[in-house]
Amino acid sequence: MSGFSSEERAAPFTLEYRVFLKNDKGQYISPFHDIPIYAEKDVFHMVVEVPRWSNAKMEIATKDPLNPIKQDVKKGKLRYVANLFPYKGYIWNYGAIPQTWEDPGHSDQHTGCCGDNDPIDVCEIGSKVCSRGEIIKVKVLGILAMIDEGETDWKVIAINVDDPDAANYNDISDVERLKPGYLEATVDWFRRYKVPDGKPENEFAFNAEFKNKDFAIDIIKSTHDYWKALVTKRTDGKGISCMNTTVSDSPFKCDPDAAKAIVDALPPPCESACSLPTDVDKWFHHQKN
Repeated sequence: MSGFSSEERAAPFTLEYRVFLKNDKGQYISPFHDIPIYAEKDVFHMVVEVPRWSNAKMEIATKDPLNPIKQDVKKGKLRYVANLFPYKGYIWNYGAIPQTWEDPGHSDQHTGCCGDNDPIDVCEIGSKVCSRGEIIKVKVLGILAMIDEGETDWKVIAINVDDPDAANYNDISDVERLKPGYLEATVDWFRRYKVPDGKPENEFAFNAEFKNKDFAIDIIKSTHDYWKALVTKRTDGKGISCMNTTVSDSPFKCDPDAAKAIVDALPPPCESACSLPTDVDKWFHHQKN
């Protein structure tokens, strides 16, 4: 068990929906700033934003206090990714490594583009379908350098350390060997997923080749350094909320009561007994309208 838990506010697939994270004491925290980047030596924490096979584009709300997970909105409408043939929704558990930040003021030496202003993304390739807001421990295997509308958007490939086959995966070459076609499908998915929305195909550095574990960890460490500058106000976040409860040298640190007040001002927790449409139902309704 990670010691972290989540709490939903308002109904899923609505503009008001939020998922807040709590620590082992039940206190509200920021999944962006308060969950440590490392779970243990050479193992990273991952915040699951989108469970595999689902379509709703959920993400850490970087500009909201405490950075809850919410559904992305474009032009006033909730965002869903299309079912790109032959795939169904996201083809991995998708999320982010906490305490990382792709600095939009820094031009990446590998891509020539600035960061996308978000925590670094992770594609978790294990067999379990994770839950939204779940915190898992992952072993990093490699990384893909995507360029999204002129911004650097690294995609880390990782596997849950609790996966039954985790011991067999130690670098990106193991993914190529044990899951043939999966990395090619990952590139294809990221290249085309915005096309149904009228956007151009995404581009990649390194001719869309995946870099290995050591390269990936170096990139993650660099984004952790950018995050440190952000949360200690050595870098202008330009609207990013750095409110946190644990970073001792951060001027944005608050006490648990202040964090609780933020959440208490929102709609009450969603009751599990609520009768709600499924993600798939919402997606097809979205497509028809």
